Amino acid sequence: MKDKSILFFLPVGIIILLDQVTKIYVMSHMSLRDSITVIDGFFNITYIRNPGAAFGFLADSSPAFRSIFFVGVAIMAIIMILYLIKKISDEKLLLTFCLSLILGGAVGNLIDRVRFGEVVDFLDFYIFSYHWPAFNVADSAITVGAIILVWEMIKKKTKV
Repeated sequence: MKDKSILFFLPVGIIILLDQVTKIYVMSHMSLRDSITVIDGFFNITYIRNPGAAFGFLADSSPAFRSIFFVGVAIMAIIMILYLIKKISDEKLLLTFCLSLILGGAVGNLIDRVRFGEVVDFLDFYIFSYHWPAFNVADSAITVGAIILVWEMIKKKTKV
């Protein structure tokens, strides 16, 4: 049980810390919509705020609705992940790690939603004029955790 707890809570803490530190750095060193080229034609650091979810989902909804909806969804996801962590066996370390990535990212973005009513994004990848929507460390952790989780479930036909 101790190994599972460390494997779960350590990445959660690291992700939250890294997510918040990078967002604070961007907010304190850049103005909104400023962009710094890192790899010309491929990657910029661009400070934006996303009031919606992934790909701007619900960005045009009222701020009150967005706040209640996104905070509520995040809290439900956190509760569900904590429940799953308690229920899964100690041997399922990769599943534990995947859930820690997802939880750390969810908490990182929840902090932004509570503080600002929107999420700070800054990682801007593109090819020519085709941009992937900007994202942040929390989004990256959620995505990586979800991809590994789905891959493992397909590969092993594991039930969570």
